[in-house]
Amino acid sequence: MSSFQKETVLSVRHWTDSLFSFTATRDPGFRFQNGQFAMIGLEVEGKPLMRAYSMASANHEEALEFFSIKVQDGPLTSRLQKIREGDIILVGRKATGTLITGNLIAGKRLLLLSTGTGLAPFASLIKDPDVYENYETIVLAHGCRQVSELAYGEHLVEGLRDHEFFGPLIRDKLVYYPTVTREPFRNRGRITDLIASNQLFDDIGQSALDIGTDRIMLCGSPAMLEELHAMFSARGFVEGNHSQPGHFVIEKAFVER
Repeated sequence: MSSFQKETVLSVRHWTDSLFSFTATRDPGFRFQNGQFAMIGLEVEGKPLMRAYSMASANHEEALEFFSIKVQDGPLTSRLQKIREGDIILVGRKATGTLITGNLIAGKRLLLLSTGTGLAPFASLIKDPDVYENYETIVLAHGCRQVSELAYGEHLVEGLRDHEFFGPLIRDKLVYYPTVTREPFRNRGRITDLIASNQLFDDIGQSALDIGTDRIMLCGSPAMLEELHAMFSARGFVEGNHSQPGHFVIEKAFVER
């Protein structure tokens, strides 16, 4: 298992019956760009059982953090959700992924559109000082079914607002937009519908989607990714990648299991 580093779980927090986050030690040699993912997992019967997970921690932080769904019959998450402080997890030595700012052409407003645990790479990105240098406004939209599922994102943004360094940056630049689909809440509806109708932009008091200034990152359910990909492509937005930056990027590496 030389491809993996053994790390020690430092903390675990269960946000709902279906969502949890955890932190672990970080090997000093493990490098990544904010927004990337690595393979993480557990040793099961002497073999590594691994899945792709975005780092929710920023690359300047000493510990690693991950945000995960619980799948009761999932090969990995059925086990991973039971980890405790002091347990050992495996972390791949190489990070990769498309959700990095270098895959976008220069713009003024950065839209980070997520559903469920797709919030994780954006948790990393909004702790990156360079993002605030490169964009005038960052809009973090997080869609969930129920209000309780927003807790991790709300805790994250609240902590950054109170942070000595990030607080002033966020007050001026970061707009947090949580929305739910199955319960009463101040923002209601699917992110796809809220963008198509311009409701999201009306709610935050900003101009509608503009190909000249808007750059977009997407991470979430396959249905959301497919629908928004079609919507943006129809409006002339070009998908970016490592070889050719574009107007938007999508992370396709995740299957919730």
